[in-house]
Amino acid sequence: MWAWQVLSALFLLAMGGIHLYLAMNGTGGILGVLFVLNFVGGLVLAAAVLFTRGWLLVVSSVVGLLFMAGTLLALVLALTVGLFGIRSSLSYDLAPTTLVVESLGTVVLLITTAVVLRRRRV
Repeated sequence: MWAWQVLSALFLLAMGGIHLYLAMNGTGGILGVLFVLNFVGGLVLAAAVLFTRGWLLVVSSVVGLLFMAGTLLALVLALTVGLFGIRSSLSYDLAPTTLVVESLGTVVLLITTAVVLRRRRV
């Protein structure tokens, strides 16, 4: 269980770190502000996944999963049809890396959530 929590926290931190890097290195405006908020959310959720127990761990892992999947969905939409008038491409700084980190992070958080829920039932 602990290994899944640590792995989930690392992916949340990596996703948040990528967004902070992008915000500090050229992504400005409202998107830059959203990227900083994404970093804060990733940091808070990583700590929650690591340090909560019981039903709070269930909540933390579910919210972390939804947060990671939401950022992945936002990236995919930006890469395909656009999101809020913003279109991106795989040539954008760290877009391929972000796609991999968020995809793997979603899978890891899905497994973590399943393990947490299973342990709560046993």
